[in-house]
Amino acid sequence: MKIGLYFGTFNPIHVGHLIIANHMAEYSNLDQIWMVVTPHNPHKQKNTLLDDYHRLEMVHLATKDYPKIKPSDIEFKLPQPNYTINTLAHLQEKYPNYEFALIMGEDNLNSLHKWKNYEVILQNHDIFVYPRLNSGVIDEQFINHPKIHRVGAPVIELSSTFIRESIKLGKNVRAVLPENVWAFLDHNLFYRK
Repeated sequence: MKIGLYFGTFNPIHVGHLIIANHMAEYSNLDQIWMVVTPHNPHKQKNTLLDDYHRLEMVHLATKDYPKIKPSDIEFKLPQPNYTINTLAHLQEKYPNYEFALIMGEDNLNSLHKWKNYEVILQNHDIFVYPRLNSGVIDEQFINHPKIHRVGAPVIELSSTFIRESIKLGKNVRAVLPENVWAFLDHNLFYRK
């Protein structure tokens, strides 16, 4: 089985995440997409994150009607802050019969050369890249790399930061969140302060 790993803090998960994940599940050779909830991204300040298990619950709520998309808390069990190379090694050990690939936006491809052991990742894993409007200049070594596959997914310019800030301002953002995720956020008064 070939698993696409879609990493994110999902703070909160929104329809843009689901559109990309579903597109990868339906229009690539990936059998499943695992939405890997990141407890602490080394490049983000932890104090902006909602509790890990609240974010995991939102991913469960958002993906329950998508049989090819699964929430994953695999990184919750790893030392923090964690790096993708460590997660991949852990998954390969735990699921030796699965093949793991990465899903990322073009903007992340731009900074791949800064990732810990990125050469090892590229040697052992396919990377499926979805388009972004402001991706900048892609490093030449990644343009025609045999392990990097560009997928013509819809361009989604929606961010969790925008959603959090909008909720804090009292704006109605229901349209950009799965209905059950909106209900969960609203009930718990998350991102209001």
